[in-house]
Amino acid sequence: MAGNKEKFTFDARDYQLSFLRDMMQQYGIKDEGKALRILLDYAVQDGDLDQIFSKKNMRCIACGGVV
Repeated sequence: MAGNKEKFTFDARDYQLSFLRDMMQQYGIKDEGKALRILLDYAVQDGDLDQIFSKKNMRCIACGGVV
């Protein structure tokens, strides 16, 4: 998708960054930002938002709790 990009920062856990970096390597993606944009574009266009954001799927892998 073409368009303007805005810079922002966010907090991520080590396993989340590890996932992004693994996907970068596996799929030849140039940086973490691009990997995250790919995930976001998928969610926007094809994701089942009710499933993605349902309370039962909002969980914290790090603490084992539900958000």
